[in-house]
Amino acid sequence: MPTLKLTIDQWQRIRTDLHTEHPKSVFMLKTKMRAVLGFTVREHNEWIPKMDGGYSDHSIRLDFYNERKYTMFILKYSEYLNG
Repeated sequence: MPTLKLTIDQWQRIRTDLHTEHPKSVFMLKTKMRAVLGFTVREHNEWIPKMDGGYSDHSIRLDFYNERKYTMFILKYSEYLNG
């Protein structure tokens, strides 16, 4: 199944929209999030070396477990993902 990489800003906008549609309990348990939304959320830090020291690329990864829910997510939030 695919993993979607989001910036912090993209995730905050999507999460705000998701909170209007789903109760908070969906976001509290990974098993419930996976069952209802089709994905789980994880924060990811990637260290990219530079000449003057380290640089951290902080991002959000959505690990999808359902192909249909992944497709619907992409269709629904494409405006946030492209902009």
